[in-house]
Amino acid sequence: MTEATFDVMIVGSCMTDLVSQAPRLPKAGETIHGHKFFIGFGGKGANQCIQAARLGAKAAMVCKVGKDFFGDNYIQNFKDNGVHTEFVKQTSDAATGAASIIVNDAGENAIVIVAGANMLLDSQDLQDARPALIRANVLVCQLEISPQSSLQALRMARENNVKTIFNPAPAIPDLDPNFYKFSDVFCCNESEAELLTGSSVASIEDACRVGQDLLRRGCGSVIVTLGPQGCVVLKAQESTSHHIPTSVVKVVDTTGAGDCFIGALAFYMAHYPSMPLEEMARRANQVAAVSVQAVGTQTSYPFKKDLQDELF
Repeated sequence: MTEATFDVMIVGSCMTDLVSQAPRLPKAGETIHGHKFFIGFGGKGANQCIQAARLGAKAAMVCKVGKDFFGDNYIQNFKDNGVHTEFVKQTSDAATGAASIIVNDAGENAIVIVAGANMLLDSQDLQDARPALIRANVLVCQLEISPQSSLQALRMARENNVKTIFNPAPAIPDLDPNFYKFSDVFCCNESEAELLTGSSVASIEDACRVGQDLLRRGCGSVIVTLGPQGCVVLKAQESTSHHIPTSVVKVVDTTGAGDCFIGALAFYMAHYPSMPLEEMARRANQVAAVSVQAVGTQTSYPFKKDLQDELF
């Protein structure tokens, strides 16, 4: 087998978050004064890629941004975080994906997402990235780009023995059955698991039950993340499910914690291929627990130097 070029490749989305903080959410037609504005980098795919890179993975992003100020900025953000950008394409046909977010003093928000250039990532872009993709250690996909593109990337990886992590987020109820078959690790949270299976997930037992349902659909293994309760890990070749608790920490901001977990999981799968999945999940839990103790999405993601040595 040729030497893998990249530890982790992510095919997915980039979003620029335009965040306004105001005392309350405005009514229709109303203008109110806010007290803070900032621009953040988001998008599930990019978040996952940045976290994997910060832990030390040689990571590459396959995505599409606009030929605009936000697109240029996003490419620079990848470079600043050590992410390879040769497969980040710029298009004049749509703007860089953006989320306009208003947050009130009670922490409630109103969000408008315009996926923009993310939806233009297509078959040709994947073909261009194929030589690197089929030699990567781990490929990660989600659903913030066209589902057909995600499915094509997963199929390409599986046909070339590249390990796959699929994160069905944002969840769609009529998911193509092949998504399960092409997932070495199918990783979802409680609400995504509920939407896909039709069963509510209110406890660890519920998570184990829906995990079994998802396994039967053909995944190699399933991880259901449960926020402060950690996660549940199930593997096709075993009948038992494992609950992996996480540390109790003072939570400041949970935004992007799920993406942090998946980025860390991808790093561990690439760097420690013989480590049991339960141990990888335990370590990814620890990384995500660090991220929720700081404000922001990517700004809260730890670097390797910020973490205990025993996580490596």
